[in-house]
Amino acid sequence: MGRGKIAIRRIENQTTRQVTFSKRRAGLLKKTHELSVLCDAQIGLIIFSSTGKLCQYCTEGLRMEQLIERYQKMSGTRIPEHDSREQLFGELAMLRNETRRLQSNMRRYTGEDTSSIPFEELDEVEQELERSVIKVRDRKNELLHQQLENLRRKERMLEEENSNMYRWIQEHRVALEYQQAAMEAKPVEPQQVLDQFPFCGEPSSVLQLSTISHQIDPYHLQLAQPCLQGSSV
Repeated sequence: MGRGKIAIRRIENQTTRQVTFSKRRAGLLKKTHELSVLCDAQIGLIIFSSTGKLCQYCTEGLRMEQLIERYQKMSGTRIPEHDSREQLFGELAMLRNETRRLQSNMRRYTGEDTSSIPFEELDEVEQELERSVIKVRDRKNELLHQQLENLRRKERMLEEENSNMYRWIQEHRVALEYQQAAMEAKPVEPQQVLDQFPFCGEPSSVLQLSTISHQIDPYHLQLAQPCLQGSSV
C-alpha cells in the first residue's frame, strides 16, 4: 500500500513545520549537490527559513557573488550602486540640524535666549510650561497617595499583629502566672545558703579571720565575758 498524497499547503503547526523544513532542506541540498556534480552545472541556492535563518549552497570552486553577478549580466538586471559615504554625510547633516532645533527648543523652556522669541511663541511656551507643571503635580500627588495608602496598610497589619499578641497573652495568662509562682517557690539549694556565710569552717589565716569578723558584725554577735569575781584562794 503506497503513501497517501500530501496536500501542498502551509503547515499550521510550528513544530511540525520546523521538522518538515529541516528534512526537506537536507534533501534539497543533497539533490542540488548531485545535480551539480553529475551534470557539471553551476548552481547557487539561497534559502531563508521562516525564522530568518540563512542556508545556501554554491557549486564547488565558485563563490555566490560570482553566480549572482553572472545572473545579473544574463538577465539584464543590475543592482544600482550608491556611494555609502554620501548617504552617511546626508544623514549626519540631518541629525545635526535636528539636534540644533531641539537644543533651541530646550533653551526656550529653560528661560535662556528668549530675547529673539516673539510674543506669540512666548505665550505658547508659557501655556506648555503650565500644562507640564500640572502634570508634574498630579504625578506627585499620585505618588503621595500611594505612599499614604502603603503606610495605612502597614499600620493595619501592625494593629492586627498587636491584637493577636494581646489575645495570645490573655489566653495563656493562667499558665504564665502558674509558671511564675512555681519559679518563686523554687527551693533554695543548701550550697547557696553556705555560700552566703563564708565564715563556716576554719579560717586559714589571720587576715581571713579579720574579714570574717566584719561579716559577722551585722549579726551583733558578742563574745562571752569571763567572770572576774571569784572566790579568793
